[in-house]
Amino acid sequence: MPHQTAGPEATAPEQVLPPDIATMREIVNRLLDPDAVPEALPPGADELATLTLQLRGHIALLAPDVAEAARRRLKPGSVRKYSVLTLVWEAESRLEAEPSPRYGGPVGHARRLARVLNALCDHHEELSPDGGTNAQP
Repeated sequence: MPHQTAGPEATAPEQVLPPDIATMREIVNRLLDPDAVPEALPPGADELATLTLQLRGHIALLAPDVAEAARRRLKPGSVRKYSVLTLVWEAESRLEAEPSPRYGGPVGHARRLARVLNALCDHHEELSPDGGTNAQP
């Protein structure tokens, strides 16, 4: 009898960790602090570039999860379902947009990303089977 090796189905399944909503909210809060003024926040161009990249990554990670949760958990044809899916579309559109001097430049762009990420976090928590309690501390 020939020797057979285990196929890919015999390997252990990958563990998928829940999104780190707390970290996402920290980044959002750094850009949307109500006491901040556009000239003062964030303090440097390098930090703004880093925050923008983090926001983009978090949106790219969270948007598909929120869309899938809305499709699974919300009633077909409901206004809420279409509202959540519209937010996901907006989030994905924001990922394609570039900063424009007309709309606040890089700071305005980062803040728009922060607002859409904040809304995605809200919907993720609302649509999680456990009410969002699975988020990492």
